Amino acid sequence: MSGPYRSVFAPGLFRGQVVVVTGGGSGIGRCTAHELASLGAHVVLIGRKVEKLHDVAGEIVGDGGRCSFHACDIREEAAVQDVVQAIVVAHGRIHGLVNNAGGQFISPVEKISAKGWDAVVASNLTGGFLMARECYLQSMQEHGGAIVNIVADMWGSMPGMAHSGAARAGMVSFTETAALEWARSGVRVNAVAPGYIASSGMDHYPPEAADMLREMRSTVPAGRFGMEAETSAGIVFLLSPAASFVSGSVLRIDGARPQVRLGWGQVAAPAEAQQRDAVKPFDGFHRATVPKVLR
Repeated sequence: MSGPYRSVFAPGLFRGQVVVVTGGGSGIGRCTAHELASLGAHVVLIGRKVEKLHDVAGEIVGDGGRCSFHACDIREEAAVQDVVQAIVVAHGRIHGLVNNAGGQFISPVEKISAKGWDAVVASNLTGGFLMARECYLQSMQEHGGAIVNIVADMWGSMPGMAHSGAARAGMVSFTETAALEWARSGVRVNAVAPGYIASSGMDHYPPEAADMLREMRSTVPAGRFGMEAETSAGIVFLLSPAASFVSGSVLRIDGARPQVRLGWGQVAAPAEAQQRDAVKPFDGFHRATVPKVLR
């Protein structure tokens, strides 16, 4: 850790606002929560493991930010209704929602059970829908707000993760539909699609996937993994007033990975190109840690 969060956005940008971040106990959610808090927001962390939420909230408060947390399984409708109600009662309204919670596992299509399929779709699609709906009904319908749904690089499909690809594609469609239907209430709905990001989520895969994970950077035209802070910056932009005319859009943060096609030969940019000002890594997160699989 060194110094405060190094955000590119103006200090105090979200002062007086309440922003909910699901999956805030680790990875991109943790990073985004830190950046939002550093910009003045009161961040409400949502996740299933209260210990992780407690730790991140402690980090944020230790850095001088404001944060609270609620344990909640976003796949459970009644639990989501109750937690959103508790947030509104405590804070008056919800200005922003970052639908970040999700997860998947590696498996060929024919080996995915119905239970496994349902679990991934519930985490990556149904849970996000429930959180968005309740934030809208209990706050944003009356006051307006901004929602950012986190999806994934599923353009060209997701071999080995058909369940996640289907759910993420569904969330993109939901984002576009909600942006249209909720515009009358002054609500913007967008999505961010991270590509290969060096996040703690990489450590959730089995050990036999380690070599594949480490080699993924060679398939990225940018020649590297993305940083959590680069993803967070996109999320923060979409929540900010600068994006007031952006709704129903998907911001890809992937180093042009979906554009890779066979026959192009060397794809990844050489090391010297990776350090040029326009594309060199941005790591503003002062508490970032390298995934174990990449060490």
